[in-house]
Amino acid sequence: MGINKYQPHVFVLPEDDANRQIANGFLLDLNLNSCAIQVLPEARGWEDVVEKFTNDYASTMRQFLKRTIVLLIDFDEDEDRLIYVKHQIPEDLIDRVFVIGVLSEPEKLRKDINKNFEKIGEALAKDCSNNTDKLWGHNLLKHNKTELDRMILSVKPFLFNLQ
Repeated sequence: MGINKYQPHVFVLPEDDANRQIANGFLLDLNLNSCAIQVLPEARGWEDVVEKFTNDYASTMRQFLKRTIVLLIDFDEDEDRLIYVKHQIPEDLIDRVFVIGVLSEPEKLRKDINKNFEKIGEALAKDCSNNTDKLWGHNLLKHNKTELDRMILSVKPFLFNLQ
């Protein structure tokens, strides 16, 4: 069963294959409502993520008001990238678009914690469902805290099947 576009749901738009694998690992969490999330094909670069979002998804977000989207990018150690990307998001959609990713690139995170991308995604989902930041608190991920806090308020109520 796929996404019901009239119910709350999340699209994840990954920059590259590594980010796609992390997102797919996130889907493996047993508490996840898999009917409320879909990983889109990778965009092949952070600029392509922005372009694809603006050209292909912004208009459908206006049509489907319960859709949120995660732009999953590498920050490549660029402190201004989040600001730049956020400036590309139309004002009327800003509350439903989240920009997260590894401070450098996923390969460096994989090497640092010695887990494959899918296991990284699973650990991030577990942190989300358990309200912990074991992996989200890592030096290469902790810069996501503000976006993550916003996202938790917005999507956690429908994304995780928690008692």
